[in-house]
Amino acid sequence: MKALIIYYSKTEKTKIVAETISKKLNTDIIRIEDKKDRSGFKNQFTSAFDAIKENKTEIYPNDIDLTDYNTIYFGTPVWVSKPSPAIMTIIDNLNLIGKDIVLFATMSSSGAKASLDKMEERIKSRGGRVIERFSLKTKGKSNDKLIKDSEVMGELLDLSLYH
Repeated sequence: MKALIIYYSKTEKTKIVAETISKKLNTDIIRIEDKKDRSGFKNQFTSAFDAIKENKTEIYPNDIDLTDYNTIYFGTPVWVSKPSPAIMTIIDNLNLIGKDIVLFATMSSSGAKASLDKMEERIKSRGGRVIERFSLKTKGKSNDKLIKDSEVMGELLDLSLYH
């Protein structure tokens, strides 16, 4: 069986973490695209509102065949202490029964615990079992520093054990 990383990234920080972990652990990886325009100052407010209200959003892909995977990683940026609408939408669209789940979040300053708690609650309701979770602060970090921090976190948590 294999592992799969599913992530959403608006500013590319979550993408860097996801790709670093995928490369280190030799996993498959899928980026979720939010079809709603989340760019620009005005859209930051609607994005925050959607996250707070846990509004669904139109995503691509909207379904993924998880048959060949026993471990699924979900990665999201933290928006006002909530996971992104795109990652919550894909979680709601998937059959997670019997799957081991690793969660990760990226954030500028704070809110990761609440965001990861919300994801874990939703995953448990979909039949998944959260086996690990972590977060990384991204504010002020270069891409190289974020890659290094991702590698260190993977080693600290010994993520290779899970698949």
